[in-house]
Amino acid sequence: MVRELSHYIDGQRVDGTSGRFSDVYDPCTGEVQAKLPLASKAEVQEAVANAEKAQLEWAAMNPQRRGRILLKFVDLVNEHMDELATLLSSEHGKTFLDAKGDIQRGIEVVEFAAGAPHLLKGEFSDSAGQGIDVHSLRQPLGVVAGITPFNFPAMIPLWKSGPALAAGNAFILKPSERDPSVPLRLAELYNEAGVPNGVFNVINGDKEAVDALLEDPRVKAIGFVGSTPIAQYIYATAAAHGKRAQCFGGAKNHMVIMPDADLDMAADALIGSGYGSAGERCMAISVAVPVGEETADILVGKLQERIKDLKVGPSLKDGVDFGPVVAASAKERIEGYIQAGVDAGATLLADGRGLTVDGYPGGFWVGPTLFDNVTKDMSIYKEEIFGPVLSVLRAADYDEALRLCSEHEYGNGVAIFTRDGDAARDFASRVEVGMVGVNVPIPVPIAYYTFGGWKASGFGDLNQHGADAFRFYTKTKTVTTRWPSGIRQGASFVMPAGS
Repeated sequence: MVRELSHYIDGQRVDGTSGRFSDVYDPCTGEVQAKLPLASKAEVQEAVANAEKAQLEWAAMNPQRRGRILLKFVDLVNEHMDELATLLSSEHGKTFLDAKGDIQRGIEVVEFAAGAPHLLKGEFSDSAGQGIDVHSLRQPLGVVAGITPFNFPAMIPLWKSGPALAAGNAFILKPSERDPSVPLRLAELYNEAGVPNGVFNVINGDKEAVDALLEDPRVKAIGFVGSTPIAQYIYATAAAHGKRAQCFGGAKNHMVIMPDADLDMAADALIGSGYGSAGERCMAISVAVPVGEETADILVGKLQERIKDLKVGPSLKDGVDFGPVVAASAKERIEGYIQAGVDAGATLLADGRGLTVDGYPGGFWVGPTLFDNVTKDMSIYKEEIFGPVLSVLRAADYDEALRLCSEHEYGNGVAIFTRDGDAARDFASRVEVGMVGVNVPIPVPIAYYTFGGWKASGFGDLNQHGADAFRFYTKTKTVTTRWPSGIRQGASFVMPAGS
């Protein structure tokens, strides 16, 4: 039975009125499981109007009370964890346990955001001048929006909305059309926790909805995660309309494996970070850079052994390492890159094309793929594949490995595996990448640090979560105060100075 989905506006599910719909697929079967309405500009404007009205009451609530509501929301998410993870798996294709991790990493940021009373504190200077005090206030922007990707349908919406709501803003979420059910369910749980009607809204849509949010002057800030071309478009368009924007794009994350590294640990890390969630993570390792031919030969052998034991299958089945990719178009794109790698002369050691899974002939299956002898002029190295494809690019020495990571167009995440503290410290200091792991393959920072890449991976000067999120979602007001001392000094015509 095909479900009919909706928007979530002003505290309730609302049917679409545009007459346009998108299909939501089950990636394991290839069948349509839901119809999703795509919002018109008028529907977006209605949601913004409701949010603008509701935001005033929410902002007037003291931040400690808002924090309590967010903690109640976290409790509700935990109560409904299995339900949410099942929904997420059925639309995205990631395994049930991976889906629970997606949700957990999201609510960790909401928990951090509940500390808003401290994070929203301004500054105070006593006697900045004779009888003059100065203090600053952090105030919410008003209505803000998040445009979030298919690969983390719980985590990224929570990363965006938690700090925004804690700071006193109203939030409009435009999630991916591919897996919208979890965002809609989160909206209901926010409401149940005590977030007032209209403060958190979900608008489903395509470019028409995105452009409506970008062009509406009542929307003061936009957060985005997705591909680099769209990140660039949203960043530029938001700026042209006077909005703040933080936009995060593609990635090509490297792992450098030094000769002294524990190669079994490194191989396990590459298998998990390269093939987990079918490689559909912006922090997935897609390039292994072993230093020296001996290191490379041993590492590649260990990878080949491990790949043979990987289990690809239905996302809700126990014992599966990863499930299908999200869409037929994703499968086609990934298989096109695999062929491009073969055509370019890379050595194909494991070919994920043509994978079949018993009982699921229509699923969007791509098996684990491994290339060796990749060079930096190949498309499989230069471009983001976003699938279970791992490339090995051999480096002659440490300096070449460091250069490869630093010179790539993308600068999202990187890792080094080594036992040498000097090498690790030098690498972390010098590499031109935003997030670095030392013997950690996927260096996603914890909630009270910030997440963000460099170069073509990130646009905007403030990152996601951590203290940066509160800087992004608030505006600073500075107040200079003088109380009469009884001494009249007459009019002054010179510029006041601190002395």
